[in-house]
Amino acid sequence: MPERPEDLTPFLDWVRRQTEPVAVDTETHGLEILSGDPEYVRLVQFGSQDEAWNVPTELGSAFKEAARQALRILIAGPGITGHNFHGFDAPALHAHLGMDYDELCRNAVDTMLLSKLVDPRSVQEGGIGSSLKPLSDHYIDPTAADTQGDLTAVFRSLGLTKAVGFSRIELWHPIYQSYGGGDVILTARLRPKLEAELRRFGVPQRLISYEHEVARICGHMQIRGLLLDQDYTRHLSDELRREEEENTRIVRSYGVEKLGSPAQIGEALLGMGETLIMPGKTAPERTAGGALKVDKSVLCALADTDLYGNRLNVRTPNPLAVAVIKAKRAAKWRTAYADNFLATVDRNGRIHPGIRTMQARTGRMSVTNPAVQTLPSGDWKIRRAFLAEPGHRIISVDFQAVELRVLAALAGVRRMREAIAAGRDLHSFTAELVFGPDFTPKHRKISKAIGFGVVYGGGAATIQRQTGAPMEEVKRAVAAYHRTYPEVRRAANRWQREAFANGMVTTSVTGRRLPLDRDRTYAVTNYQVQSAARDCLGQALINMDDAGLLPYLRLPIHDEVIASAPAAEAEEIGREIGKCMTFDLFGVPIESDPEVGGRSWGSLYLPEDELAQHDEWYAAEPVAA
Repeated sequence: MPERPEDLTPFLDWVRRQTEPVAVDTETHGLEILSGDPEYVRLVQFGSQDEAWNVPTELGSAFKEAARQALRILIAGPGITGHNFHGFDAPALHAHLGMDYDELCRNAVDTMLLSKLVDPRSVQEGGIGSSLKPLSDHYIDPTAADTQGDLTAVFRSLGLTKAVGFSRIELWHPIYQSYGGGDVILTARLRPKLEAELRRFGVPQRLISYEHEVARICGHMQIRGLLLDQDYTRHLSDELRREEEENTRIVRSYGVEKLGSPAQIGEALLGMGETLIMPGKTAPERTAGGALKVDKSVLCALADTDLYGNRLNVRTPNPLAVAVIKAKRAAKWRTAYADNFLATVDRNGRIHPGIRTMQARTGRMSVTNPAVQTLPSGDWKIRRAFLAEPGHRIISVDFQAVELRVLAALAGVRRMREAIAAGRDLHSFTAELVFGPDFTPKHRKISKAIGFGVVYGGGAATIQRQTGAPMEEVKRAVAAYHRTYPEVRRAANRWQREAFANGMVTTSVTGRRLPLDRDRTYAVTNYQVQSAARDCLGQALINMDDAGLLPYLRLPIHDEVIASAPAAEAEEIGREIGKCMTFDLFGVPIESDPEVGGRSWGSLYLPEDELAQHDEWYAAEPVAA
């Protein structure tokens, strides 16, 4: 623990003597590492398997310079190991030590990425998880000191919450220093254990390298962030509050005093003559405790909408159900989105969503803090809060029906491949094969729900809820779907057999290990397709980086990439991004659909005749970067 500038000479001598990769970690004032505060990093820790140095950069320029020198020595020499390095520590070192992010990642291995390639399951799913402590318990020593737990106890004894404890604890507190130094020693010991597991399981090195490249590219997007229109967002928060209050008054007019009480809502609906019996059921559904079930699916059915708010036109909407849905939606949108955006915006007017590049078991990405990945489908109001740079236009490039194309490629579905080659809309094509040439829009909707149900593991009940169609009709359509595309079921059976022979693990086309649950082996198709679709997106991001498009990229969202480009070049940049998202997968073309909007992300979701009114918020005085 160097306390004085003269203590840094033996530290740098130690760094120069290292011949194996050195673990690097940071201790910061909190999780907002890209807040713009130049003093946000308190410690930079360096560790071998049995020795650690905690460099207190909080003490000034000499300590910061020593940390920079050490990092450059390691990058040019034995390399760096870090746990969540690409997503947290490298951005923090870039922001607060002024180091180039690509330089930091050049010779770095992230043990969090390695752990997810060994076992992508969370603790709740029966896996080890990807946090350092449980991984260390499993692979190194379950009796190792729990300095994280000790530190939390110290915070509590000082009357500090975890949110502020890292900022206020005294720099030289022995538990704080042990916590910092212990983490890098554990990380240094963890790396060879995980690398041995990857070799044992035959995970290809090209997949490991690929995941590090994807993480580096997404790190750039996280650092750059999204420009937030704060005036509009405050207006939106106020508007949502009024909508919540208005619909809550309507709910109370029906005798429901507590919006969050399913029992009160159910009693009021029964009093209005509703049976609460879902289509295809013979009795109301009940919770495990025996109470009537009044969840979103029940309310949407009574409100005559699907789960996404689209009108079904199968009944007269119940006004109480409609008001409950609207009140809850407004409350969620206000707190989870508008208010959260304002709470996380940095001093430069940007938010920096964290991109977790391997969040799901299938490797699918997620975007959190704030969770812009969960924005309501098709809605412009929330997305309107995010802007392209001044003088820029927003670009969205989305894969075209990527899950179904991947399914057609992996399972060799002949008729799907023929339809794709002919440029047919796959949902209409399926509806024609299942229901005949005189199929209706309702039939197309059912066919679409079945197609996605096969990919995402949804059964007839889920499809019925989404479409409002009678259960018997759904079951007949599902049976006809499998007669039409027999290769889908054959591929699922083959993948299940392979998983049973491989310890309940199915292996993706890129070599990714995907553990299956014994009671959910039907999910194998979902895992295979989602994983391959995610890797299509990852490869597309690498293609964009190779093409020099990384400076324009802002976010990967599901199967979509959001970008910002100068207005005069936006159309061309959109086409170039689209080219990077277009390639062949086992003879099936993976294609994209570039779209250029106005200044805000929300402009992509509005008809052209409404754009002028929508743009009035920033037409007079564009929001500065």
